Amino acid sequence: MQDLTKGVARFQRDVFPAKAELFAHLATHHTPRTLFIGCSDARVVPELITGTEPGDLFVIRTAGNLVPAYGPEADGVAASIEYAVAALGVKDIVVCGHSACGAMTALAEGHDLSDAPAVAAWLRHADASKARTAAGDVPALVRQNVLAQLANLATHPSIARALAHREVTLHGWVFDIATGRIEELSTACPAHAA
Repeated sequence: MQDLTKGVARFQRDVFPAKAELFAHLATHHTPRTLFIGCSDARVVPELITGTEPGDLFVIRTAGNLVPAYGPEADGVAASIEYAVAALGVKDIVVCGHSACGAMTALAEGHDLSDAPAVAAWLRHADASKARTAAGDVPALVRQNVLAQLANLATHPSIARALAHREVTLHGWVFDIATGRIEELSTACPAHAA
């Protein structure tokens, strides 16, 4: 916790004064153009890897960058997606997977998750990806999972409307932690491109 306290002090002393004008603007304006859906993994920092400033990205981070298909029950992921599209009017949505993903590794290698029942239940959102991938092939599962989450996104009414009106474009990325490279995945479904 001491590192965080020091980081806050450094932010207030060094970073905030240099960006005071930006933060003054952001205090009354919230107009990100991109929704970035990434993994909760601490090694994947959306603003750092995209070189963006505060206010540029609306970010959702979940274990395994999973996006449940739309359903009747409200949840935080669906609400955030709907807000980003319907209220903020984002124009681009990125689903970003990454190398060495713990969630995808657990699925690909069949790890015992009996001591983590909430994690096991959450990872069921990757069942379709797992079914399309050879056991043990983590990189292939990471890619399949990004594509499956793009398909799940399209089931959300706000996304479906925006896609139909060509108001949003979906993008699939895989971030390689060791090299810093981004691989852009092409989607086979024409609904993903606007």
